[in-house]
Amino acid sequence: MGDINGFLKHTERELPTRRPVPLRLRDWHEVYEEFSHETLQVQASRCMDCGIPFCHNGCPLGNLIPEWNDMVFRGRWRDASERLHATNNFPEFTGRLCPAPCEASCVLGINQPAVTIKQVEVEIIDNAYAEGWITPLPPDQLTGKKVAVVGSGPAGLAAAQQLTRAGHSVTVFERADRIGGLLRYGIPEFKMEKRHIDRRLDQMAAEGTQFRTGVNVGVDLTVEQLREDFDAVVLAGGATAWRDLPIPGRELDGIHQAMEFLPLANRVQLGDDIADADGLPPINARGKHVVIIGGGDTGADCLGTSHRQGAASVHQFEIMPRPPEQRAESTPWPTYPLMFRVSSAHEEGGERVFSVNTEQFTGVDGRVTGLKAHEVKMTGGRFEKVAGTDFELPADLVLLAMGFVGPEREGLLTDLGVQLTDRGNVYRDNDFQTSAPGVFVAGDMGRGQSLIVWAIAEGRAAAAGVDRYLMGSSALPAPIKPTAAPQR
Repeated sequence: MGDINGFLKHTERELPTRRPVPLRLRDWHEVYEEFSHETLQVQASRCMDCGIPFCHNGCPLGNLIPEWNDMVFRGRWRDASERLHATNNFPEFTGRLCPAPCEASCVLGINQPAVTIKQVEVEIIDNAYAEGWITPLPPDQLTGKKVAVVGSGPAGLAAAQQLTRAGHSVTVFERADRIGGLLRYGIPEFKMEKRHIDRRLDQMAAEGTQFRTGVNVGVDLTVEQLREDFDAVVLAGGATAWRDLPIPGRELDGIHQAMEFLPLANRVQLGDDIADADGLPPINARGKHVVIIGGGDTGADCLGTSHRQGAASVHQFEIMPRPPEQRAESTPWPTYPLMFRVSSAHEEGGERVFSVNTEQFTGVDGRVTGLKAHEVKMTGGRFEKVAGTDFELPADLVLLAMGFVGPEREGLLTDLGVQLTDRGNVYRDNDFQTSAPGVFVAGDMGRGQSLIVWAIAEGRAAAAGVDRYLMGSSALPAPIKPTAAPQR
């Protein structure tokens, strides 16, 4: 424990300042300003090194949070980096993108602002890169076993790095033109600049992981060839089947899924030749009245992107009621709290509308021009229309950000013949192996749409299962066990 009185002396939670809104809307850089080491060390000193560190339980990766808080306070930055990497392959991703369930379960958070765990994490890894401490860790010897990882999001990359370091020859297949999955094309640049992905991929390539882009496994590479060429397969393709809104007018032009809109914006920032004379992608918000249907993180990503593209107005719809300002009684400590949150994108403008349902899109000459909606209330577990609340809103760009319903089944999953759960996800046993021998699954494809920290944890656990399957035993850590039941 760095300072036994730290939580008493420093009762305020301090985070980096966000750059002024007018300034950051003029670029796509990350929104936070620099944060001094001295200020961070004060924040780390607030950690109480609890006898029962509930933050460990809150983190699916089992991050050793009190230990690296203490190391940061004492200025042992390199030791902190090593301890952080002992449980997390990619803290530069989680430090920027994870909603920090560890902080929600921080004991100090019972009656004070929680320790700034997430900020300590991201500063540790950024400092480690700046100091040149992040270097390749290739295996001492190869096992002669070959593993295919299908999908290059956080689950696939975590599994690949663990298996490569265990001595297996790993090839990561990605159907897009670049590695990274949703990290690359779903997360806007202002939330995580893609240089963070690229430098980690450089490390993985130097360790021996092979990457093959533009390969749709199950189409370009048959399942038969996949099974013939590799001793084991890890499915990490994510839950990419998006939820739609089949209401009257859905066929109108100008209505798009969030994952049709966001990747194009990212491609422009990556330098792809798809932009118009104003530097905007084929689907863009410039001068348009935008309505985003879906109040979660993906909707907020659409919101921030629309602001930067120059939308005339933006409304974000959420069918659920507005959460309370403080932790709801239904989510007591140490659970992740239901409460009202304001992201950087919400801070930049737009109107958030809660308890609203869209019932029809309207248009002219085949293109959307507006929508009809009404307020709803929850009655007996169902949403009911509130009489007399009908309204219309102009909209010439509608973005559907309502989440995902599971993995795409046609092609790879069908050809492999893997068993599914009642929710339509891929079933796996306690070693993350599917019903097809030698085929494992990690991340959203088996778990359903979830958090990045769960994806990395599952990738690490699945890697341990693969290693055990190939070698009879494994020294790789397996931080979690799956819970999904098979389809009846």
